[in-house]
Amino acid sequence: MKTAAIYARVSSDKQREENTIASQTSALIAFAREQNCDVPAEWVIEDDGYSGASLLRPGLERLRDLAAEGLIQVALVYAPDRLSRRYAHQILLIEEFARAGVEILFIRSKRAATPEDELLLQFQGMIAEYERAQILERSRRGKRHRARQGQVSVLSGAPFGYRYRRKTDHSAAYYEIDEEQARVVRWVYELYTAQGRSIGAITRQLYERQIPTAKGVGRWERSTVWAMLRNPAYKGTACFGKTRIAPRMRVTRPLRLRGGATPRNSANHELPRADWIEIPVPPIICEETFALAEERLESNKKHAPRRTITPSVMQGLASCAKCGYGLYRTSARSSARVIYYYRCLGSDGWRRLGGPVCDNRPVRQDLLDEVVWKEVVRLLEDKSLIEGELDRRLKAARNADPTQRREDTLRRDLARCRKCIERLLTAYQESLLSLEELRNRMPDLRGREQACLLELQAIEDQSKEREICLRLAESVMSFLSRLRSSAETLDISERQRVLRLLVKEVLVGDDKIVIRHSIPMPHEPSGGKSPDPAERSATAPPPPQSYLLRSGRHLAAVEQYPSHSL
Repeated sequence: MKTAAIYARVSSDKQREENTIASQTSALIAFAREQNCDVPAEWVIEDDGYSGASLLRPGLERLRDLAAEGLIQVALVYAPDRLSRRYAHQILLIEEFARAGVEILFIRSKRAATPEDELLLQFQGMIAEYERAQILERSRRGKRHRARQGQVSVLSGAPFGYRYRRKTDHSAAYYEIDEEQARVVRWVYELYTAQGRSIGAITRQLYERQIPTAKGVGRWERSTVWAMLRNPAYKGTACFGKTRIAPRMRVTRPLRLRGGATPRNSANHELPRADWIEIPVPPIICEETFALAEERLESNKKHAPRRTITPSVMQGLASCAKCGYGLYRTSARSSARVIYYYRCLGSDGWRRLGGPVCDNRPVRQDLLDEVVWKEVVRLLEDKSLIEGELDRRLKAARNADPTQRREDTLRRDLARCRKCIERLLTAYQESLLSLEELRNRMPDLRGREQACLLELQAIEDQSKEREICLRLAESVMSFLSRLRSSAETLDISERQRVLRLLVKEVLVGDDKIVIRHSIPMPHEPSGGKSPDPAERSATAPPPPQSYLLRSGRHLAAVEQYPSHSL
């Protein structure tokens, strides 16, 4: 009697629920009796939920180890596609077992005793690989089609704050808001957008308050809160097709030491936002709150302090005008003190095998911070700039504002639509109108009513905006006086916040600084485009002051050239 091992595999959760792996195992046990093979209970090996396209399966690894150690003589498998879905992998495994003296027997395939039988086995392997590719493509196209129809069943599951309701005979699958969890979601967004808390601080508060996670076990992680703040489902648009499967760049050593078997193609890479398919779901937060969170997440990529011990005013804003790399802060110690500099990443020769790519020299941090801060304060103190911006906004509001006659017309149309709706309902109640006629005529009237309401709301919003602008214009002088008194007393963190609201980036060159900001500049050329800094330096007179930001006899003074942010 030969010693044998049984191997069975299913790849999907549905097959697992239908207990198809148990049917494979029972058929293989009966087949082992027919072949007069002895199969110990511990050598009945099963792989639940593992794809046949990969060789990294714990059950298959155990079977290969048994063959390599010479403990078995026969391996029993239900069909070639249960061993692998790829023809090349099938041939590799069959040859490996043959070298170890192990014979593979399939229930659904004859033993390869002749060249014709071996050819048939190879054909079965190629057909299994083709069938797998066909199933994947059909599944992908079917999911995309259902996603375009707005079906949430194509998503992996409901996120925290929702319950997933399965499809029934009377309704499709849908998301239902879990009010208890939804309050937690709103609280997290409020902490992040309104109170300015960090993701780590929010995670600690969730843990300290003992708020349960989605599964009710475990603890909150920063990655979970980060994913919650990025999920567009909370604003009412769940998205399908956000990521794609791509080859994993590397498998880390800690994962290998833990014995993890990670597929090589399990790394998710995010697709462009335009390729996502939106599916409407009940919103938990408003779109404005989600936009604020998205804006802050994007800003954190650039301005996050991370391991910064001593913050600086220009942190995350300074870039090299010559090579485009960012400037990082470094220091040099003298006999009296420590002096900090901004240094271009491209000027470090040790970072690249070919040496440095830029020859821009370091710039004193304290001097550059003071120059940029004074320039921004000078622009904010210019009353003409602020008044010009207010005049521009008021003029735009007046040009876009509908006339009073248009508002009166809208109100008359709205009253007429509502009167027609009342008459239709009265006619239906008195049996003068059938239900089918009511259904045909009512949507058009409801649409006209909604259009009138939306336009009237737009008129009211524009009037409120004009009032806000007028109130702001009255307080310009008080704002400027407060700015002058507090500009010199603000600490580094407060100056950081002001600059990040106004300045897009600061380009540092050999002999000049370009500040790209959102403050409107006077005397813009026709067409509304900002002049190039090189053209500005050639046509405009130099500023009345210059700053020596570098030491050396051959270095010119660095001048400032503010540039309007595009």
